[in-house]
Amino acid sequence: MSGEDQQQRAERLAAALRENLKRRKAQARGRKDDAPARDTGDATAGSGADAGEAAVGEPVKANPTRTGSE
Repeated sequence: MSGEDQQQRAERLAAALRENLKRRKAQARGRKDDAPARDTGDATAGSGADAGEAAVGEPVKANPTRTGSE
């Protein structure tokens, strides 16, 4: 590759990277706008704890129906 070819390639690469960065920033802004509200930190609100799932930060209990001798 000659010096001129390398320079043209570098310019094309730089332009492609700039366009990619613009596209990724636009996608991130779109995701930010579409994202649901963040959890307020209340472990019982909407965590699925009443559906038999451990809330965030709670230890997971062993399954009481299993005896371990199976």
